[in-house]
Amino acid sequence: MPLLLLLTSLAFVYELIKFIGGPAISIDVSLFGLDIHTIWRPPLKFRLASNLSMPHLWDIIEAFGKPARRGGPILLNELSVAALFTFREAFVGFILGALMGLILAILLVHFSLLERALMPYVIASQTVPLIAVAPMIVIWLRAGWISVSIISAYLTFFPVTIAGLRGLKSVHPDAIDLMVSYAATTRQVLFMVRFPSAAPYLFNGFKLAASLSVIGAIVGELPSGISGGLGTVILNFNQYYISGPERLWAAMIAAGVLGIASYLLVHLAEFLLLRTQPRGAEVKS
Repeated sequence: MPLLLLLTSLAFVYELIKFIGGPAISIDVSLFGLDIHTIWRPPLKFRLASNLSMPHLWDIIEAFGKPARRGGPILLNELSVAALFTFREAFVGFILGALMGLILAILLVHFSLLERALMPYVIASQTVPLIAVAPMIVIWLRAGWISVSIISAYLTFFPVTIAGLRGLKSVHPDAIDLMVSYAATTRQVLFMVRFPSAAPYLFNGFKLAASLSVIGAIVGELPSGISGGLGTVILNFNQYYISGPERLWAAMIAAGVLGIASYLLVHLAEFLLLRTQPRGAEVKS
C-alpha cells in the first residue's frame, strides 16, 4: 500500500505539471449524454513539460499495446522477453556478487589486519564509474552474457560485504566466549552463532544488491553488444527518441518493475527463512 500510494502520488504530480505548464490538451468526453469537446490551454509554459520530454502517462500505457516496430510484436511482449533475458544476467550477477561479498566479510571479520588493509580498497572500488569499468570487463573476458553478469556482480558485492561485516560483528562477546568455553571451533562459532545473528543484516544487503544487480546488468549490456536485454532495448529506443518518446519511457518502467520484482523476491525469501526468528533480532532496513 505505501508503494501504491507513492506511485499514485508521483503520477498525479507528473500529470499536474503537464496540466499547468504543458502543451494544449484536447478534451473529448461524454457525460450524461452530453458530448464535451474543448481544448485546455495551460496558463504556464514549462520547457520540461513538453510531450517530447514528458509524454502523457496514458500515451506511455498505450504504447505497451502497440508494435515496437513496424510488423513486429507489441511492445509489452518485447519488453517481457528482454526483461527475462536481463533477469538471467542479473540473477547470476547477484549470486556471484553475494558469494564474493559474503566470503570477503567472513575473512575480514576473522582477520582484523586484513580488514584494515582491504576496506579502503573495497570502498574505493565503488567510486569508479560503472560505465567506465564495463567496457574493460567486456573486452577482457569476451564471454558474452557472462561478462554482463560479472559487471553486475561488481556492483552487488559491496552492500553484501558491508552488511555481512556488520552482522557478523553484531554477536554479543559473551556468546563467543561461551562457545569458546565449550571448545567450539571457528567454523562452529561461525555457523551456530555469527550467521544466525547476521541474517537480518545480510538480507538487508541482499535486498539492496538485488536491485543493484539489475542496474549492473542493464549498464553492462550497453558496451557488450549483446542483443536481447533491456539495456539494448533502451539504447535502441533512445536513438529514435524523437519519433516515439513513450517507448523509451515504457522501457524504463519495465526496468523499474524488474528491479522492484528482484527486491520483492529477496524480501519473500527473508520472510520465509526468518519468520520464526524473534522480533528482537530484526534489523530495520
